[in-house]
Amino acid sequence: MMKFVPIAVLFVVTLTLHAQTPAKLQTKIDQQAVSLEQKVIEWRRHFHQYPELSNRETKTAQKVAEHLKALGLEVQTGVAHTGVVGLLRTGKPGPVIALRADMDALPVTERNSLPFASKEKAVFNGQETGVMHACGHDTHVAILMAVAEILSKNKSELKGTIKFIFQPAEEGAPAGEEGGADLMVKEGVLENPKPDVIFGLHINSITPLGMITYRPAGTMAASDWFSIKVKGVQAHGAYPWKSVDPIVVSAQIITGLQTIVSRQTELTKEAAVITIGRIQAGIRENIIPEEAFMAGTIRTLDEGMQDNIHEKIRLTATKIAESAGATAEVNITKMTPITYNDPALTEKMVGSLQKAAGVDKVVRINAVTGAEDFAFYQKKIPGFFFFIGAMPPDQDPAKAPAHHTPDFMIDERAMLTGLKAMLNVTVDYMYAK
Repeated sequence: MMKFVPIAVLFVVTLTLHAQTPAKLQTKIDQQAVSLEQKVIEWRRHFHQYPELSNRETKTAQKVAEHLKALGLEVQTGVAHTGVVGLLRTGKPGPVIALRADMDALPVTERNSLPFASKEKAVFNGQETGVMHACGHDTHVAILMAVAEILSKNKSELKGTIKFIFQPAEEGAPAGEEGGADLMVKEGVLENPKPDVIFGLHINSITPLGMITYRPAGTMAASDWFSIKVKGVQAHGAYPWKSVDPIVVSAQIITGLQTIVSRQTELTKEAAVITIGRIQAGIRENIIPEEAFMAGTIRTLDEGMQDNIHEKIRLTATKIAESAGATAEVNITKMTPITYNDPALTEKMVGSLQKAAGVDKVVRINAVTGAEDFAFYQKKIPGFFFFIGAMPPDQDPAKAPAHHTPDFMIDERAMLTGLKAMLNVTVDYMYAK
């Protein structure tokens, strides 16, 4: 559920690692990560071949739960419909650290020639569609399964508690259902025990292989959905003066909405986006309809700007409609908060990423206007969310298949980098406390 900026806008930042994992333990987990790489790839290919849509991840959840139980973890299933939570208690005092992976796939029909390409079908919004891991959540699940296995093997050398959260419905619950991180939080995933921090990662198909990118503070945008219903007066298309044309009014509203961003928003502070993704009106060429409907998304990286843009949308739509003798009904729904990386936690953990990828391979990025429901955890506890580059070395970033597309593809070697990164942030934080 995201779009990334090109690698050209990145710049390298080197920070001092505050955490000090014992050298012998660091060497051991690095070696175990390498030895587990092939298994991680096999897990990922299985999940890729058999993807499941949001709130329907039953087989994925079953495989995850079986793995965690085999490791001796306390396992809870059925959280937020299909979520799985594993608890590794070391028996020694220390922090509670949460790690999250999302499990759901998308209603996208796969178009590449991978031998493990998905052939799965499902019904989404009343239409039959292919199902595909077109955003890399299959890699996230495989990586976190491996993290659980390696940390379980080294339990005697760890302290505190690790909570493994395998989350459904990051892409959004089906119509009429709740789901995702918001529902997991409501159902108590951040309680008993309450984590001190949470870490998460996302694979990135258009950032070069071997790189890790991050940003402190606002990292990914809040995502809001809105709809506007314009009501006018119906008439024959040959006599438009007898109508109040909701289609013309809607066109004026759409143009007016863009001036909110270009002329009424302080863009030097943070970026903002207003996009109309859907418009419906009329049933016949020679009839001016009574109503028109449009819907879209708002992306913001500052809560004050978010509230201001909501107010401006309502004002712009209603006043433009009023000026034409029509009415406009505006509805705005807050969907996903800003993905906000706690600045102090981020500074502390950058060194952990550098150990995984190399100092020159860990870079700070500009904020992106994609959204991530990891933000719901960060509203409750400090969190750090970062990105793993997975674009093959011979690929042009401008031509690399984007997330949420039928041709989406990643270089599987990126998963070892992701595995090391998650291990490092976990154990380093543990020993820093």
